[in-house]
Amino acid sequence: MSFSDDSQHDQPRYSGVPTLLRLPYQDDFSELDIALIGIPYDGGVTFRPGARHGPAEIRQQSALMRRYHGVTRQAPFEQVRAADVGDVPMEHHYSISDTFDDITRYYSRLHKENVIPLTVGGDHSITYPIFRAIAKEAPIAMIHIDAHTDTWGDFQGSKFSHGSPFRLATEDGLIDPKHCIQIGIRGAQNTFEGWDFSLEKGMRVVFMEEFAEVGVKAIIEEARRVVGDMPTYITFDVDGLDPAFAPGTGTPEIGGITSLEALTFLRGLTGLNLIGGDVVEVAPPLDNTGSTALVGATLLYEIFCLLADRIASIRGVGRDSRGI
Repeated sequence: MSFSDDSQHDQPRYSGVPTLLRLPYQDDFSELDIALIGIPYDGGVTFRPGARHGPAEIRQQSALMRRYHGVTRQAPFEQVRAADVGDVPMEHHYSISDTFDDITRYYSRLHKENVIPLTVGGDHSITYPIFRAIAKEAPIAMIHIDAHTDTWGDFQGSKFSHGSPFRLATEDGLIDPKHCIQIGIRGAQNTFEGWDFSLEKGMRVVFMEEFAEVGVKAIIEEARRVVGDMPTYITFDVDGLDPAFAPGTGTPEIGGITSLEALTFLRGLTGLNLIGGDVVEVAPPLDNTGSTALVGATLLYEIFCLLADRIASIRGVGRDSRGI
């Protein structure tokens, strides 16, 4: 098999056209294993906008990603065929439901070609139309890192918002709530609605107090137990992190996960039956240092490594082309 073109890593980081993880840009994804996609949309936010600029700035910060993983020594670009396929074409920015249809149509094409999607948002509402494309045959499991459950009902007369994707996905039978875990949940709310919905439907909700008490290793084991061997999607909202590490996000909540805990957690998910992932809610206008986008790019790289390792294990390929 051929591998990803990673020749951009031979060039100075400040050169070339920015792409996700410095992968080549191509609009034909028919021969890919993994497609990296941007969805520059934040029409579902309930407070501070800006996540529409997430894909562009994460592409910039991706210049700091490298060929070999610093802990595992994995060479993900040698394991799979991957590329940045650009942003989802959207023709209905002023209609949330029509924008969701645009997203679902695009991901349905990817799904038909058996390409695994790895997405940069955008606000968290985008995960619901992705699920409508990749989970239409059967419900999937979910590992969800966030400060909020995102299982609320209508907001200001709309059922579509970044606070409702997993309520909608549950009601549509796209996710199996008994095989979903929500990690890092915290912060005051005006109602119990979201918390109650997740718990009543059987989701495993790890409030931040439990995370702090038992530690990241215990939560890794709990996540693995909850999803089992089901096809699993990882969705990472950067507000799951403490705003000390990711201030550039729309609805920050103090007292969250550290960046090191986040990396440790993701690295503990190796071997799961992963079918996709996303990093959402990076809002660059709210952080002029670029640090939140760097966090987003690094989380994206970690999830990419997990997906590449999963594909390689199915093919019987080692962690790099040398079989290491």
